[in-house]
This record gives sequence, structure tokens and C-alpha cells, in this order.
Amino acid sequence: MVKISAFADEAATDFKEQLEFLQSSNIGWIEIRFVDGENIVDLSDEKLVEVKFLLKKQGIHVSAIASPIGKYTLDADFEPHLAKFRRTVEIAKYLDTKLIRIFSFYAPEGDSIDDYKDQVVDRLKQMAVIAEKEGIIMTQENETLTYGHSAANCVELIQEVNSPSMALAYDPANFVFGEKIFNNVDVCWSVMKPYVNHIHIKDWRLGSLDVGSLPGNGDAQIEPLIKGLSKEHYEGFMTMEPHMSSGGNFGGTTSIEQFDAALAQVRGFCRKYGLKYE
Repeated sequence: MVKISAFADEAATDFKEQLEFLQSSNIGWIEIRFVDGENIVDLSDEKLVEVKFLLKKQGIHVSAIASPIGKYTLDADFEPHLAKFRRTVEIAKYLDTKLIRIFSFYAPEGDSIDDYKDQVVDRLKQMAVIAEKEGIIMTQENETLTYGHSAANCVELIQEVNSPSMALAYDPANFVFGEKIFNNVDVCWSVMKPYVNHIHIKDWRLGSLDVGSLPGNGDAQIEPLIKGLSKEHYEGFMTMEPHMSSGGNFGGTTSIEQFDAALAQVRGFCRKYGLKYE
């Protein structure tokens, strides 16, 4: 059975409104990213107490901390970044989730990230040591221009880091946007799926620059993916991230009406192919 989660900050900036939206849409999980316009990893202890209270009050659980960890260039000082990761681990534990979404770094300007495997692996290994000690799993998302821009590179990172505290987040739309792949279920999912515990549901039309599509209407193969998940007995999270009004490097927007339509489409695919969800 899959657990449907959502980036509720796409539908509302105000955190209380995010939780009200989740309740009205019968979604019991949130991949928490921006709270009242501020990234979750930057919140004060006082604000986190409020967040936890509101989550408990509304009966919403945290599927993952949608951190920006790893979305920095490799020539930036790593120590402050590592300190922020430690803080993110604390936040994950406080909000009762084991998952932290991360990325695999950008190359210095003008360079190719594919030339920096050793440096990326070294940083991820340092983070994995911290995560493993605290019972946290880093879920690395395939992202344009980071080392994990390709399916092969994502799998390579898993094998090189070689930690039980690292898994993969699969975002098919990112492969359409960045790698110009329109058959990613065969090309990407087929090699990544043994390591995936987290899927982002976002569709994209090849050539679009900033707006996602209704799931199933783009080139990210959302329907074939869900069909395959039903046969493979996938039991991780599927997080709604439609980007149907706008999409950018650190997030996107989707109206409540668009979000509801996207959610209805995905639930419809699940019912069509017998994929149980909650």
C-alpha cells in the first residue's frame, strides 16, 4: 500500500491553510518544505513547537523533510552545510519522520558535475555517518545539473556511499525537464527502483520551461509508472508536487483546484490498476 503525501506549500503559503487543504483533500501526510514562507530547516525551536502542535491538532503526519541539503555548489564551504544537515536531522526526529530529501550538489560554475564524483561521494558519506547514527534515511532526488541528474549517476551514488541510511527519491518529471527523456519508466525507473523509497508525482511536457501538466497528460509516464507500482507492490510514499501554476528551482505553485484535479487523476490511476493507497 502506498502512502499519498503532498507538498502542501504549493497550494498555500500559510501553514495553517496548508493543513486545512490536506484535511479537505483527505491527505494524511505532508512532505514539509516551506512553513509560512520559510524553509523548514531554517525554523527556530519556538516555531517548530508551533508546527508540531498544529500537525498533531490536525492529525497530519510528516512523510519527509523536504530539505535543500545538497542544492549548493561544491566550491561553497561544506562545514556550514554539514551543520545545517545536523540541524535538519534534529528537525526530522522532532517531527517524527525518518526521511530527509536531499540533493547531490552542483559543480562550480562552468564545470561539469560528472567530473566531481569523488567529492560528491565524500560529502554524502559524511552525511550518511550522521544519518545512520541517528536512524535517519537520506533520500536523494534526481535533479537537473546535480550529480544525480541521471538514473545511472543516482545508482552509482547509492553503490559508492554504501549506507543503509541512503535511498533514492524518484521524480520522473525532472528526467523529462533535465535529461529530455520521455520513456523514463523503461530508461530510469527500471534501474532506480530497487533503491527508491519515495516518489514525487509531477508531470511535465517535453520542452516546457516552468509549468507542469496534469498527471498523465505530460511526458513523465505517470500512468505507466503507477501501473508498474501495482505489480511491484511498492509500499513507499507518493508525494504530490504538481507545479501546475509554476515551477522553479526551490519549489512551485498549484492552485487548490489544480491540486484537487491532479490528486483525483492519481487516485483514479491507482484504482484502475489496483494499487492500494492511504
